[in-house]
Amino acid sequence: MDDFERELRAAVQRQPAPSSLKRSLMERRRQARVEQHRRMVWFERLAASLVLAGVAGGALAWRKAEEHQKGEEAKRQVFAALRITHRALEEMKVQLEERDSR
Repeated sequence: MDDFERELRAAVQRQPAPSSLKRSLMERRRQARVEQHRRMVWFERLAASLVLAGVAGGALAWRKAEEHQKGEEAKRQVFAALRITHRALEEMKVQLEERDSR
């Protein structure tokens, strides 16, 4: 048991940290911060792109809706003009028929 205890004590005995440990831990921490910053920049750019695409899509949809409304209004005006013209032609036809029947 003495050998086992000696090995156990040697294994759990506190040893000073290597001098480069702090430097390597600080470097890892700095690298982690750099990576986190890169991810955040990428995420922010992605979010900005999505917002911009949404705004552009909304603007296009708005413009299309306005053009559709203008087209419908023009269609109503053309049909109104055709009805008026048809009525005027019918009246002219009646007048010509009355004149020819005299």
